[in-house]
Parts: sequence; C-alpha cells; structure tokens
Amino acid sequence: MLVVEDDAHIRDLVVLHLQLEGLTVVAAGDGATGLRLAKADPFDLLILDVMLPQLDGVTVCRAVRRESLNGDVPILMLTARREESDKVLGLESGADDYLTKPFGVRELVARVRALLRRSSGQLSERRIELGDLRIDPSRRVVERGDTSVPLTTLEFDLLYFLAARPGRVFSREALMEHVWGTERVVDERSIDSLVSRLRRKLERDPAAPAYLQTVWGAGYRLMAPA
Repeated sequence: MLVVEDDAHIRDLVVLHLQLEGLTVVAAGDGATGLRLAKADPFDLLILDVMLPQLDGVTVCRAVRRESLNGDVPILMLTARREESDKVLGLESGADDYLTKPFGVRELVARVRALLRRSSGQLSERRIELGDLRIDPSRRVVERGDTSVPLTTLEFDLLYFLAARPGRVFSREALMEHVWGTERVVDERSIDSLVSRLRRKLERDPAAPAYLQTVWGAGYRLMAPA
C-alpha cells in the first residue's frame, strides 16, 4: 500500500504499524511524489493526507481516480480538519473513508483492514441488467450501453445493492450499514457524496437522474428509466 503523509513522525508511525500487520508499505512525503508512485505501480490501498506540499491530497485523489492503474483501489484520507465540508470534499473527490487527526493507531489499522476486506471480497450474486446498465458482480464490471463505467469498491457495492432490489427505497442509515458495515460509523453526508459520485459516472444528466433517484424524506432507490 501507499502512504502519502508530509509529517515524518506520523508517516513513520503509520508505516511501522502497517508493517507490523504484515503489509508491504511504500511511503512518500509530498503529493507530487505520491501521485508519481500511484501512476507507476499498482497498490491495494492508498492513504492520503489532505494537506500535502506541492499537490494536496484531494488533487492527488482525483488524479488517481482518473488513472486506470489504481483508479478503483480503496483510498483512506487523513485530515487535521474537523469541518464537515472538508470531509465531504474528500469523499466527493473519490475517497472511500476519512480519519481525522489525531487518531489512534488501532483505529487506523482497523479502517485499513475493513477497506481491504471489502476490496478483496468477491460477490457470487447474479449478473444484473437494468435499462442499458449491465452489472457483473463476478468481474465487478459495470457497463452502460457499449461503455465501461469504472467504479471504486464502495461505489460498486452501493450500486449492486440497489440494483439487486430495483424500486425499493432504502434510508441513508440502511445504506451506510451495508456499504461501510457495522464496524464503521459515518454520517449521512457520506452516503450523499457516494450517490453524487455514482450519478456523475452513470447518469446522462446527473442533475436529473434517471437511475439513482432520491425519494425525499425517505432515502434512495434505483430504477430502470421509463
């Protein structure tokens, strides 16, 4: 995995404890170096600090998501800021989870393990076709018409969960429990950010979604376009 953190003390601490977990870690101290490494080699997970020299973590995250090599790997963002807007910005840039400094090493390792388990988990459910969407869980591939739609692990999990139950409305709380699991406590804006990212990738007009619909006061549902 790749750890990009400019604070040498935090970086060394994170690397040490991940290595104690048996993980192979590559580290960088600035955003430009981190992005260069992410473009050069495949990783199983990226940890990005938000406030990085040269390129900030949000810029690096967006650039990684545009690259095919590590475009779908889990990304955990570290931030010293506690404002909700900063967390939402990180999630909407493509991050799968965030951790606010100061954090406990045990919590960091637990978050990493949870993301790795979800990323490596293989679904055995049926292939789904909904409108011009085709979702293949065995290959974790989504296609819209003749176009492949690259999704992150959490984006795919949310899409498949809803697509397997078309028309059913799920609250944000139910979706949070499914996507992040009971071991992770996130707020409702995390689901909203994930839905927003999915719409930008799936919908022809994200402002007027045909597939991923909001049911005001209740939650979200996935529908085949009329």
